[in-house]
Amino acid sequence: MKQMLIHLCAMMVALSSAGPADALEGSRHLFPAQQPQRDVLSIHAATDIDAMEPLILDFQKMAPDIAVQYVEYVTNDLYNDADRACREGTALGDIYLSSSVDQLVKLANDGCATPHQSPQTQSVASWANWRDEVFGFTFEPSVFVYNSDMVPAEDVARTHVELADLLRRKLDFYRGRIGTYDLRQSGIGYLLAFYDAKQTTTVYGRLLESMSRADATVRCCNSEVLQQVASGNFYIGYNILGSYAYAEYKRNPQLKIVVPRDYTLILSRGALIPKNAVRGNLGARFLDYLLSPRGRAIAREKAFFFSESGPLPPDVDGPLTLVQSGIARPIRIGPELLAAQDHAQRARFIADWTNLIIGGGKAMR
Repeated sequence: MKQMLIHLCAMMVALSSAGPADALEGSRHLFPAQQPQRDVLSIHAATDIDAMEPLILDFQKMAPDIAVQYVEYVTNDLYNDADRACREGTALGDIYLSSSVDQLVKLANDGCATPHQSPQTQSVASWANWRDEVFGFTFEPSVFVYNSDMVPAEDVARTHVELADLLRRKLDFYRGRIGTYDLRQSGIGYLLAFYDAKQTTTVYGRLLESMSRADATVRCCNSEVLQQVASGNFYIGYNILGSYAYAEYKRNPQLKIVVPRDYTLILSRGALIPKNAVRGNLGARFLDYLLSPRGRAIAREKAFFFSESGPLPPDVDGPLTLVQSGIARPIRIGPELLAAQDHAQRARFIADWTNLIIGGGKAMR
């Protein structure tokens, strides 16, 4: 205990001298070094700490003299703070992680990233590597979730069309019981909705209309929707990241997961080493760990649960494998994501969504 307190004090001293960019607001988590501390890795991320903790602790087994500061954000706040820091010639920390890869691509396109090449980055699929500046390190499907205590077996929807039809057929039963992201707050919610619309405008419009009629309720993020579904306040959650859904299922087995059979958007959570990072070498070291076979194995077993080549996790309703089934639609990390970040297009898309889902005086509830 005494040694741990020494490590904590040393880390707090290091953090206090890290510079103004590191002092920006966020939910902070400290991981003391496991040996006498030599340095501090500062990670700023829009990724739940519960998912990242196994990876951080395993990384520290390989780097026991490195303490880790983890600052947790919602996606839009991370992007806004990172963009501001870049324009001021500083950086929030040593590496950024975000599910909103379009926002990381925008940062890279604006000159806010440091390129990195290594044997580990060379192994990344072409769709998950942009200019050696933004890398995807997970393989996560966007899924439906439902509470099996509330949703009859015959109501379980396995395609986007089936979900739209269910809400039309049983409108009164599901009214106010469908949860999804608030696109005004959630970068990942916006990104998934944007790519939903690209798959098929007709199906997306039909589903959006059905959700509007059913008074779909919006929340900021995955965790809030999942908690509401697990508790039975919501019956169904839409467009939830599979990794978070599976972690919640392990705690609450009444929460069930469906990989939609018509198409499944695949997100690869992104990593970027910021320009002007004080300890960019440590950011690169952690990035290489995430992309290594060891890091990917820990992610699959303890953190994010899904993989490009392996079968679905136990008890997930879906095809044997996502890629071989032909339903996977990876969101390619690249310049096409800049369209999602075009200010006028984004504002118009969110305004249309808001008018339909939030319009008529409906409020968050």
